[in-house]
Amino acid sequence: MDVLMPQMGETVAEGTLTVWHKSVGDTVSSSDILFEIGTDKVEMEVPALADGVVREICVEAGETVLVGTKLAVIEEEGIKESTEEPYVENQIIDAEKSTDSIAQTNILKRDSIDRSMKLSPVVRKLLAENNLTHNDIKGTGRNGRLKRSDVLSYLEDNKSKKQHLPDTSSRVAEFDDKTIIPFNHRRKMTAEHMVRSKATSPHVLQAVEIDFSKVEKARYQLGPDWKKREGYSLTYLPFIARALCSAIKDFPKLNGHIEEDKLVVFDRVNLAVAIDLDFEGLVAPIIKDADLKGVTEIARAINELAIRARAEKLTADDYLNATYTVSNNGSFGTLITAPIINQPQVAILSTDGVSKRATVIEKGGEDLIAIRPIGILAQSFDHRAIDGSYSGAFMRRLKEILETRNWAEIVS
Repeated sequence: MDVLMPQMGETVAEGTLTVWHKSVGDTVSSSDILFEIGTDKVEMEVPALADGVVREICVEAGETVLVGTKLAVIEEEGIKESTEEPYVENQIIDAEKSTDSIAQTNILKRDSIDRSMKLSPVVRKLLAENNLTHNDIKGTGRNGRLKRSDVLSYLEDNKSKKQHLPDTSSRVAEFDDKTIIPFNHRRKMTAEHMVRSKATSPHVLQAVEIDFSKVEKARYQLGPDWKKREGYSLTYLPFIARALCSAIKDFPKLNGHIEEDKLVVFDRVNLAVAIDLDFEGLVAPIIKDADLKGVTEIARAINELAIRARAEKLTADDYLNATYTVSNNGSFGTLITAPIINQPQVAILSTDGVSKRATVIEKGGEDLIAIRPIGILAQSFDHRAIDGSYSGAFMRRLKEILETRNWAEIVS
């Protein structure tokens, strides 16, 4: 039986094989975990689905391949019928659809790469972005195949050569009392995604100061009953998310993806919410059709996603088709954060701490000093897609919505 790269979501076209749990010659049962795969944000264990012996491993750990790619061969002693969707037919069909989609939207100049080499889409992208071909780098994969790690190592080596420093004067002292913490798979994938985003998008940061008085009034009036009914506190985030979706309707270019030399704008807002995993990584699952939900529904969706994320119960579908991302550091009391865009999106919003501050307000034609709950919202946007005036107008609209709506009546 051929073991194929499974489909991890409706539009996922590729995956990275991160760990093999079996080797050639090992006996497996249908329930044994054979290997693990992952995308930028999710990992999944895959069972063997058949009783037999592993006769061949075709893809090494660390390689990224298309859905439907043969990963291994199991000599069967008897296939166990499964109630789950089969790997073979459905996934090959999906792979063909996904491959067609990639062919239409891929940002690579494929003519610069020898098509005879079996390169993953990620490797092709890295080569094209850095004006390289597969002939420039020695592959360490099976049969000399070029892997993503090969390209990254090559780029890092060349960067080191270009930025070579004197041997002694600039070198950091060696310490015996140090701890080396290897990156786990999630951290490696996050690191690669962040570096790629900064290299791809010209980031521009804009921020506005928000008077959260009306939001705070709603939280004060509704908070006790809310916590008693729902079991958790009513935070600022669902109000910000609701206002964000409203503002996006007036500035739709922010709700899009950049594909080649065009901007694809989406009608619905699939809002990705960054969730910290107790300092052990970050994930950003989506609230699907967030623009159709009110504050209450958004608050429940955020809480449910956070619970499932920390219990490692999220699936690949929880990450698919995000159109805008919000990152929340407010609970740590931060002043302002410059977030990194979640590719291929156009923008990302950071929400930071809200605290009571003295501010100037106008009342009866006079300027007065008042104590108000003030916080900063900061947006990083891709300057390829929009300009500062468009982003600035969006941020002004977001501020207006948060400061003027009667949130207590809306939520109740």
